[in-house]
Amino acid sequence: MPLPKPPAKRAAILSPADFESQAAPKPGKRNTPSRTAAEPASPAVMDLFDGSAAATPVVARPSAAAPAARPARPVVPQRVPRTPRGSGPASLFVLDTNVLMHDPTSLFRFEEHDIYLPMITLEELDSHKKGMTEVARNARQVSRDLDALAAAMPKRDASGMSEGLPLSATGHREAGGKLFFQTHLVNVSLPAGLPQGKADNQILGVVQALREQHPGREVVLVSKDINMRIKARALGLPAEDYFNDKTLEDGDLLYTGVLPLPADFWERHGKTMESWQQGGHTFYRISGPLVPALLVNQFVYLETPGAAPLYARVTEITGKTAVLKTLRDYAHAKHAVWGVTARNREQNFALNLLMHPEVDFVSLRGQAGTGKTLLALAAGLEQVLD
Repeated sequence: MPLPKPPAKRAAILSPADFESQAAPKPGKRNTPSRTAAEPASPAVMDLFDGSAAATPVVARPSAAAPAARPARPVVPQRVPRTPRGSGPASLFVLDTNVLMHDPTSLFRFEEHDIYLPMITLEELDSHKKGMTEVARNARQVSRDLDALAAAMPKRDASGMSEGLPLSATGHREAGGKLFFQTHLVNVSLPAGLPQGKADNQILGVVQALREQHPGREVVLVSKDINMRIKARALGLPAEDYFNDKTLEDGDLLYTGVLPLPADFWERHGKTMESWQQGGHTFYRISGPLVPALLVNQFVYLETPGAAPLYARVTEITGKTAVLKTLRDYAHAKHAVWGVTARNREQNFALNLLMHPEVDFVSLRGQAGTGKTLLALAAGLEQVLD
């Protein structure tokens, strides 16, 4: 077969007749499969100096588009009704006022069990609601929760108070029990040695009356007051402490940041000890078996009758030696922080850390009313505004 005529000039386009003669397959030559529309050919670079590059593109037939599938409806999981954990009847817990002021959410922490609030508890909540302390804020929060539970009760249901208010009515689904208020006067004869007008004794009388009214049900007093629990057990009434707000059951195993020094500290470390004065503080460099038990920013103290106490903070640990720095006495009025002074040893430790500019993070742990928020705010205002 004759070859097509060469182009007469640069970049000339071949005639269709020459292209057909060139593109015709030779007899006996194996045909190579062409690319399909499902496998598009990679874009090629056209060479203007190659005569065979003037091939016309082949347009593939567009395939029919498949109809789009309808989106599946979202599967809504069915809510499984909550079943009580216990197999017997739900217990009835009588809460002392200090439990509510310690944890304002304690009403909703007893799962499927019921809560009973004596009238004297509401009176004590009302007397503690004024002020800016943590106890006052907790008392106001409990009052708001009680008001929301009472408002969720149907207005026409006059027997709702006596039959109990569902604790889950305000959105606390984990609380499956009911809340009962003392709606009638309880006349219980307590031992003659207990004054009848004292609030704790009135609560004990309510617990005893409930046990007589519900002989087949467990009635338990919950109180944060140790003496209250002791008196209840002395009267044969079950009493428990409130631990539901603790994430760890062994709270005494947590790091306290404080280490009491042994009574013979000066005798054992006085010979090898170095001391110096700097910036109004006394520094002690000690060595010995006590050093491995120390941590940086840990407080140590030694209180010996008849001698000046030692309150210091570990500032440096190098090898087998440690440096102790005496603390500033924030219990004195001249060192008051925004008008706040330390009331005990632990508050003095806290203020020494809170007022230290090189300590970036301080963790304070304690019960309600121990001054955690007050000390932190006072230290922040003192360092920012003064």
